[in-house]
Amino acid sequence: MAASPTPRPVAADLESAPPGLRAALDALRDAPGGTFSPPSAPLAVAFSGGADSTALLRAACLLHPGRVIALHVHHGLQAAADDFARHCERLCDAWQVPLRVLRVRAHHVAGDSPEDAARRARYAALAAAAREGGAACVWLGQHADDQVETVLLALSRGAGLPGLAAMPGTFVREGLRFERPLLTVPGPELRQWLEEGGIAWVEDPTNADEAFTRNRIRRQLLPALEVAFPQFRDTFARSARHAAQAQALLAQVADEDLRAAVVAPDAATDVGAPGLRIAALQALTRERQANLVRHWLRTVHGVGASAAQLDELLDQVSACRTRGHRIHLRVGPGHVRRVGEGLAYEPERQ
Repeated sequence: MAASPTPRPVAADLESAPPGLRAALDALRDAPGGTFSPPSAPLAVAFSGGADSTALLRAACLLHPGRVIALHVHHGLQAAADDFARHCERLCDAWQVPLRVLRVRAHHVAGDSPEDAARRARYAALAAAAREGGAACVWLGQHADDQVETVLLALSRGAGLPGLAAMPGTFVREGLRFERPLLTVPGPELRQWLEEGGIAWVEDPTNADEAFTRNRIRRQLLPALEVAFPQFRDTFARSARHAAQAQALLAQVADEDLRAAVVAPDAATDVGAPGLRIAALQALTRERQANLVRHWLRTVHGVGASAAQLDELLDQVSACRTRGHRIHLRVGPGHVRRVGEGLAYEPERQ
């Protein structure tokens, strides 16, 4: 942790920003209203108390003085959580930034990971608190090193284009816009800026646990990349943008195929969500079938299928040539099953 929190950030602090951060701040300052929010609306910043979100909160206060509110999500998953919240309270008091501490409890069902459940709970809490505070968007503190880690993590898991596209700069979740203003900024620059300003942050003790793949990537691979390929942040970011563009094109194709294959909810399922006509699926190549089924599961039901689950489902679709052919496969926290001439997805019963 750095020194104790400083008084509220002042305009002169912008002059001390390292080059990458300065460029990002200049771009934000030059944008209409500084962000996608209306110029008069509050700006919400997700504030964990770590170095990244502390730097982001400092930048937000400099760019939008008097408009910023801080949102701290308290999962209660580790003993230090209360200390993190108290640190955030002290810093926000010193900087005269309104702070809301959001206590969440994430519950996951079979087939769902605790990490995904915690992520959904976190975004839901942030979106609800931002709306209550009158904010039109929430800023998140992920930076260029986080983007590289995300790409490498996706590669380590054999992910497809959605994983390799990594984190978008802007996206909508829970009906609210989220933005990542620091995605082009190296993580070390953020810590340098805080250290030179004598600003404190907290270190999550789990970040040192190399049982987690992301931590091994951060602690072992990124230093090696820095030595072997000094421009790795830029090149990985460029690859992620290429993957995102390709994924956007696949999503457009899937939208067209979905319109042609969709079955009305009352004809396909008893859970009130659109299904897919099996005959329409069978008319597509296997690659387009896979693209469509992934898109349908993700956009209509908010779930993803593993590679093994998807292959098994497509094999069943290919074999489905008689009225009596039954399809009932586990996918995520639920099942895909045949209902009449279509496929339906049924979530796990609570």
